[in-house]
Amino acid sequence: MNQHFISIKVDREERPDIDTLYMKAVQIMSGRGGWPLNAVCLPDGRPVWGGTYFRKDEWIETLQQLQHLYENNPAKMVEYAEKLHQGIESLNLIDPKPAVDFNINILEPLVQKWARSFDDEFGGLARAPKFMMPSNYKFLLRYGFQTQNKEILDFVNLTLTKMAYGGLFDTVDGGFSRYSVDLKWHVPHFEKMLYDNGQLVSLYADAYKLTQNPLYKEVIEKTLNFVSKELLTQEGGFYSALDADSLTINQHLEEGAFYVWKKEELQSLLKTDFDLFSDVFNINEFGYWEEQNYVLIQKESLEDIAQKNNISVKSLAQKKTSWEKLLYQEREKRSKPRLDDKCLTSWNAMMLKGFVDAYKALGDEKYLNIALQNATFISNFLWKEEGNLHRNFKNGKSTINAFLEDYAHSIQAFIALYQATFNEKWLTDAKQLADYCLEHFFDEHQGFFAFSSDLDEALISKNYETEDNVIPASNS
Repeated sequence: MNQHFISIKVDREERPDIDTLYMKAVQIMSGRGGWPLNAVCLPDGRPVWGGTYFRKDEWIETLQQLQHLYENNPAKMVEYAEKLHQGIESLNLIDPKPAVDFNINILEPLVQKWARSFDDEFGGLARAPKFMMPSNYKFLLRYGFQTQNKEILDFVNLTLTKMAYGGLFDTVDGGFSRYSVDLKWHVPHFEKMLYDNGQLVSLYADAYKLTQNPLYKEVIEKTLNFVSKELLTQEGGFYSALDADSLTINQHLEEGAFYVWKKEELQSLLKTDFDLFSDVFNINEFGYWEEQNYVLIQKESLEDIAQKNNISVKSLAQKKTSWEKLLYQEREKRSKPRLDDKCLTSWNAMMLKGFVDAYKALGDEKYLNIALQNATFISNFLWKEEGNLHRNFKNGKSTINAFLEDYAHSIQAFIALYQATFNEKWLTDAKQLADYCLEHFFDEHQGFFAFSSDLDEALISKNYETEDNVIPASNS
């Protein structure tokens, strides 16, 4: 690699603009994308080859072939780079549409088509891996309420309930992992990301306001307790994530090692309560993962389990709380997952809004106080005197000019904070950021906001983010 290439490692979370650009290139070349993402470019940044995961020998052989082609037939490589560049540019072309009469009726056929993909047993979409996609369910919750569509509301409540029951949600200490590898939200990719938890708290807060379901309140409280304890910085910012991997007793890094349980270990801890615990958290075939490990998952409501075991719901709920405290104390003796200690502006803003929405749903002042603390952190450490935001804060320094995503979520969070406090400072701050976006991001010709500021060094192609993913598109 060092003999013929300049090797550059990019943190795609710090530089989503670069990640998006070369992901498009790899998708054009191979028809699929993913990570780790690898690309080989000409000196001007135009890609000529790329892919995801490669074995060592395959990687070395490919690099040797590319170097041979570059030395012996550079014109062919430049020609391919130009064609690929044209393909990337074509993805940015947005056909202008005639004026559309936007009203709620146009949503009905879209929702009907969408509903054909719903999983009526475990919620979410009927495929694995299963991502939470919070903005989807926020939309469906509001749509179901506004149209009084009971089927849609029931589906959203099924989804939120099964997500809260599953191993995807850490019932012992709160917080959601990134996604589930199976249909029943059971075995997650054990990484806990700030952006997921911020958006999911907002979603569960909306659902709690509508249903007053105590399970949703429990999810909000546990998640915010986890975030406050594990991810909140001294400056009032939020760290980005906890890794999926942690050290085992044998000092080997393994995914999920911190979170899983063996049957014998649970029997020793819970003693006479083990059978009832096993009924609640499925220490059986339903809750089994691999290598004698179980991931806690609830299959039925506490009401149903209590009735089956001839115990009051109140007594069972108290037992569940005491079991979780016991398991938490035991788990804290284990080696913890590693911390991703950078603070990203957009992710902080999503979490800020989560705390505001929790305050609006539950009325707990401590949530509002943490939200105010975080908003002050963004204002003091990530907002520059020149009017621009920075993307990243780490080790006391803010770096990287922010992207549209950072402005969009900060604006949304500040507006939410104004709604909770009626302090006009936050509304004025939101307006200043919006004005900055209109000046430095809006493309009048396209009618969209570019992802990068016009003050940034241009990449080989502009990006207009218009498709929602786990995080909504910044133009949305």
